[in-house]
Amino acid sequence: MSKLPAGPALAALLIVLLLGIFLVLPVGTVFIGAFINADGSWTAGHFAAFFSQPLMQEAFFNSLYVAVMSALFAALIAVPLAYLTVRFAFKGSLIIQTLGVLPLIMPPFVGAVALQLIFGRTGSINLLLDEWLGMTIPVMEGLNGVIFVEALHYFPFILMNLTVALRNIDGAMEEAALNLGARGIRLFRRVIFPLALPGFVAGMALVFVKVFDDLGTPLVLGTTNMLAPQAYLRITQVGLEDPMGYVISVMMIGFSILALWLSARMLQGKDYSTLQKGGNSIHRRTLTPLQSILAYSWIFLVLLLVLSPHIGVLLLSFASIWSFAPLPDGYTLAHYATVFEDSPGMITNTLLYCGMAAGIDVILGTTIAYLMLRTKLSAMKWLDWIASAALAVPGLVLAIGYLRTFKNVAIPGTEIMLTSTWVLIMIAYAIRRLPYALRSCVAALQQIHHSLEEAANSLGANRLRTIKRVVIPLMVGGMLAGFVTSFITAAVELSATMMLVTKESQAPMSYGIYLYMQSTSGRGPGAALGVLAVIAVAVGTFASHWLVARHTHTSQPSSTQA
Repeated sequence: MSKLPAGPALAALLIVLLLGIFLVLPVGTVFIGAFINADGSWTAGHFAAFFSQPLMQEAFFNSLYVAVMSALFAALIAVPLAYLTVRFAFKGSLIIQTLGVLPLIMPPFVGAVALQLIFGRTGSINLLLDEWLGMTIPVMEGLNGVIFVEALHYFPFILMNLTVALRNIDGAMEEAALNLGARGIRLFRRVIFPLALPGFVAGMALVFVKVFDDLGTPLVLGTTNMLAPQAYLRITQVGLEDPMGYVISVMMIGFSILALWLSARMLQGKDYSTLQKGGNSIHRRTLTPLQSILAYSWIFLVLLLVLSPHIGVLLLSFASIWSFAPLPDGYTLAHYATVFEDSPGMITNTLLYCGMAAGIDVILGTTIAYLMLRTKLSAMKWLDWIASAALAVPGLVLAIGYLRTFKNVAIPGTEIMLTSTWVLIMIAYAIRRLPYALRSCVAALQQIHHSLEEAANSLGANRLRTIKRVVIPLMVGGMLAGFVTSFITAAVELSATMMLVTKESQAPMSYGIYLYMQSTSGRGPGAALGVLAVIAVAVGTFASHWLVARHTHTSQPSSTQA
């Protein structure tokens, strides 16, 4: 090719411009805000002021403590569950793994309310313990409550990554270790776990980042002495000119990037590969009857624990009165009636914002994937890196960046300020969820052989027609998966939403749930709205798998014919 086609270059330029305006520039303004004085002069004194304030020191160390302890507690749940279901033969392992992922489809702040009702000071468990044994367990007190909720919500990240890693271990290595006398804990500690370390470290890093950046759960539990709540309170109460809010935001971004970098650094220079994938060669060991009883009992207790938020929210959504009692005193459908009467706009807003955001993500993800894998444009890896970097930017920080960057920007042709509209909410959802759609689109395009496009070109189809008639139809499964993943994860976004919603008519379901949960009288409708959100996410997840499987099945013959 003698010269670069104008189409791909123009597409790349537009994407760079879009990411520059709505990702790089807002995050850059947050960084600048942390290093300038009111008169515009540069300074590093704001960071010194941050560490000189006892409240900020406490918030910093509390956030680190909660993130680390949540990751450790999540590992205690996920590691045995993954090991038992992958390395041993017993019925129901697939169902157990599926149930283990369910906590992710509920916003953690919704689960926090349910766990208060079950494990709180006057919750079901403590009421029964006090009656039977004269004791209580302070599991939902202070920072312990945040750690408990976050670990139960985010442990599936470790479970999913570790399950894949364990399945890819060559079974022959385990057999060799058994023949040399390694058994039980020694076998796991010396052979199995070291080989599965990449999956474990990746999951731990994700849990740390998610917990460190979470805003909704601490606020719902009344724990404001952490970084994310402090950034929110400083910006909303003091104002956009308060430098401390920007300092906290910079520190949140820095620690998110540091956690991801350290996770990669831990594995650098080490070889975890095996000769063949364990899924084809591993022979699952059979448990003895006693071991089976112990394993099933432990798994049942773990699943009961991790699914307790879902059970609590469901009971609360039907409860007429639930106070100082192990179970509700009565049941009603009034909370659902209230939601459908008072909050239909929230449901509509969620579908609008998340649908548009997911559509934008698929378009951008498909375009970036094509530019990376099918053109010779230079620096495409940098474009991929910038798009994926949104994963390390907390929603709260991105929203603060938007408020600072676009505070004086009006919609062209009107006097309406951009920050007072729902457009920024939708754009924040799209930017934050772009990495999910991008990875799905890249994976889909990687599975399409170049020869199919070359055949279309040889028959006279130009690049645009080839993309439209060959590439897109073959990518549609991955595009659908990216769309649904972006949609369902955006539906539970709260951090950015709380900062960008300026009036109740703009509120989506996640913000509506938070508003309901702020008062005891509104927790029933809030739980009902939470149940509807969980159902919507669950249906979306199922639809994603069904559509992808259906497309894969129906498109296979045409691919073969092509």
